[in-house]
Amino acid sequence: MATRFDPFRDFDRVLGNAMGSPATAAMPLDLYREGESFVVKVDLPGVAPESIDIDVEDRTLTVRAERADAGAKDIQWLSHERPTGTFARQLTLGYGVALDRIEATYTDGVLTLTIPVAEEAKPRKISVQHGSDARIEE
Repeated sequence: MATRFDPFRDFDRVLGNAMGSPATAAMPLDLYREGESFVVKVDLPGVAPESIDIDVEDRTLTVRAERADAGAKDIQWLSHERPTGTFARQLTLGYGVALDRIEATYTDGVLTLTIPVAEEAKPRKISVQHGSDARIEE
C-alpha cells in the first residue's frame, strides 16, 4: 500500500502545541500543496517588511516579525485589540523539501513562502523488463 508523502507530518503537532499562544493569534497561517511546492501564507498586517526574519535551522523553519506600537505617550486607549511586539511561528520541515530553494514574498500584509519538493522526493516511474529480455553475460 502506498503512503502519501508529507514533509509537514509534524506540523499538526507543532501547531497544536502553539494553539492559544499570542503568536498564533498574531500570525495566522495557511499551508497547502500546489503542484511540486508547498505554500505557506502568513497574515502580517501592519508589519514593516524589514522587520520580517526567516531562517531554517535543523529542519525547523522560523518566521519572526515585529509590529510596532503606536508609540505616542499621551494616547488614551479606548480599544486596543491589535497585538504589538515581536511574534514568531515555527514549522518542522520533513526531509522531502528543498531547503536551499525556499522563496519568500511579502505583498499587501501577507507573507508567502514557497517550499519546493526536493527532486529525490518526487515520484518516479520504474520500467520493468520481461525476464526473457534480460540477458545474463558470462
